[in-house]
Amino acid sequence: MEWRGPAPHHFVVTPPAVSSELRLLAPSLTYGWGVIPAEVTVGITTIDTSLFPRGDAYMVPMKVSLRQAEQLDLGDRVTLTLRVGSPTSSRAGELDWPEVV
Repeated sequence: MEWRGPAPHHFVVTPPAVSSELRLLAPSLTYGWGVIPAEVTVGITTIDTSLFPRGDAYMVPMKVSLRQAEQLDLGDRVTLTLRVGSPTSSRAGELDWPEVV
């Protein structure tokens, strides 16, 4: 998904199974408005970001630095690893799935 604004942003939308897990974890991880802190890894590149709730799913930002480092374009299929919450959180965990940028 692409959001067009002053600086275009690209997002991956979480699939139903991952969204369900995130909704279960969200109450103990969110810092407000349902937003969840996370690390996103694609290939060998990891960034710190936040997951944004949208309907029954979450939007995972694909920052410019990540897209450039991994040579990703809109429509590319990627495999993501999410580490949600802070590293010291007992509810932190990793979620994997293939998705389209």
